[in-house]
Amino acid sequence: MPILTAFTSAAMREAKYRILEDGTFFGEIPSCPGVWSNKKSLEECREELQEALEGWLILKLRDRDQLPQIGGVDLNAAVAEI
Repeated sequence: MPILTAFTSAAMREAKYRILEDGTFFGEIPSCPGVWSNKKSLEECREELQEALEGWLILKLRDRDQLPQIGGVDLNAAVAEI
C-alpha cells in the first residue's frame, strides 16, 4: 500500500465521532490537531473529515512540520529521505 494511503487510512480508523445536541455529527482525529468535521449525516462527516485530513497533511508536508506516527506509518522518515 502506498505510504500516504496507509497514513490516511490509519488516521481515519482513529477518528472519533459523536452526535451533538443539534443532531449533527462531529468527527475528529485526536492525533492530528485541528482535523475535524461537523455535518448533518455521519457519511458526510466522514467524507469532510477525510478532506480535512488530506488538506492538513499537505500543509504539514509542505512546511516540513513533524507528523504523528499513525498505524506504524512514519511519514517523517519518508520526508527526510527526499
